[in-house]
Amino acid sequence: MTGTTRSSDGLEDRRKRLLYRCWHRGTREMDLILGRFADAHINDLSEAELDELERLGELPDPDLYAALSGAGELPAEFAGGIFLRIKGFRATDSDA
Repeated sequence: MTGTTRSSDGLEDRRKRLLYRCWHRGTREMDLILGRFADAHINDLSEAELDELERLGELPDPDLYAALSGAGELPAEFAGGIFLRIKGFRATDSDA
């Protein structure tokens, strides 16, 4: 897979921007992890979860990838919530 399989049609502007940002991180590994998660869940994220995903998206790719792969840790403020959902999704994503 090389990019989103989900159309942004019908999404509000904030969700469109976030979907785009998840697929255009700067490293291919993070594009695939966050992009696939966003494809699957962007519609059902609450406003608070969108806030959290936006903040998580501001972290440098190497730090976020290390935390998702178990080789590093995130600041405590990111240790739960959406991060755990992404990590759980990545673990069950059969195309990853």
